[in-house]
Amino acid sequence: MNQIGASTWIWTSPFSDSDLPLVARARALGFDVVEVAVEDPDAFSVERLRSAGEDAGVGFTVCGAIGPDRDLSHEDPAVRANAIAYVERCIEIAAALGAPHFVGPLYAAVGRTRIAEPHEREAQRGLAVESLKVVAEHAAAHGVRLGVEPLNRFETDLINTAEQALELVDRVGSEHVGVLLDTFHMNIDEKSIGDAVRLVGDRLLQVHTCENDRGTPGTGHFPWGDLFEALRDIDFQGPLVIESFTPGIEEIAKAVSLWRPLDAPSDELAERGAAFLRASLTPPIAA
Repeated sequence: MNQIGASTWIWTSPFSDSDLPLVARARALGFDVVEVAVEDPDAFSVERLRSAGEDAGVGFTVCGAIGPDRDLSHEDPAVRANAIAYVERCIEIAAALGAPHFVGPLYAAVGRTRIAEPHEREAQRGLAVESLKVVAEHAAAHGVRLGVEPLNRFETDLINTAEQALELVDRVGSEHVGVLLDTFHMNIDEKSIGDAVRLVGDRLLQVHTCENDRGTPGTGHFPWGDLFEALRDIDFQGPLVIESFTPGIEEIAKAVSLWRPLDAPSDELAERGAAFLRASLTPPIAA
C-alpha cells in the first residue's frame, strides 16, 4: 500500500533539531512519511528524530543535498571522496531512522551544466558509476536502497530522463540501487510520463510529486491521470512524497530557481496535496 510523504523542504532549510515539531505536524496534515532533507548531518539528533517519528506514528525517507563539494562524478578525487563520505553518512542516518531509501541526484552536483564533448560526458558518467559502486556496498551493508533521481536539463547536464537513469543504474549493477522519478523534472524532459514510469518498472523506489510549477499537486497542468495509471500498471507500492520548497529560504530558492511564492502557504500546500494524492490512488469505481 502506498504511503504519502512530505519533504522537510516544504517548510524549512536546513533541517535541524529545532524543526522536530514538523514530524507531528506532518502527521496532522495527513502524511504517513516525512522525507528528511539532509543538508547538514550534524544539525539534528537522529535519536531524537526517530523518537519523534515513533511518537507521531510517522516513518521516514532521506533525501540528499548534492552541492558542488558533494559531486560523485567530479574530476577531483578529493571532491569525490567527500561526496562518498557524505552519502555514506546519509545512508547511516537512513538506517538509524528505519528509512528504506536514500534518494537524490546521486551522480553530480545540482546546477552543474556545461557544453561537453561525448567523451567528456562519458568520462563523467564513468566516475559517477565508480562512486555509486562504492556507496552501493555501504547501502547494502545497512539495508538501505539508493534512489537515483533524474533532474531536468536546467539543473544538470548528466542524467535528465528515466532511460538515462536506468543506464546508469545498470552500469552500477547493484540491487541496492534503483530510481526515483520526480514529476516536476519529468514534466520538462520526458516525452511520456506513463512510458517513463513503465520503463523503470520494478526498479522505481519512490516518486517525488509536485505540480508543474512546483506547487500543490492537482492544481496545474501535470498529467496526473497518466502517472497514476502507469503506477497501477507496474503495481508500484512505494511512497509518493510531495517535494516543494518554501520561497522564504534564499539558498534553496536560488538553487531551484524559485523567484515568486507558490500557490499556497506551506501547510495548505501540504494538506491539499496529500488529500489530492490519496484521492488519486483510489481507482474509480466501474459503472
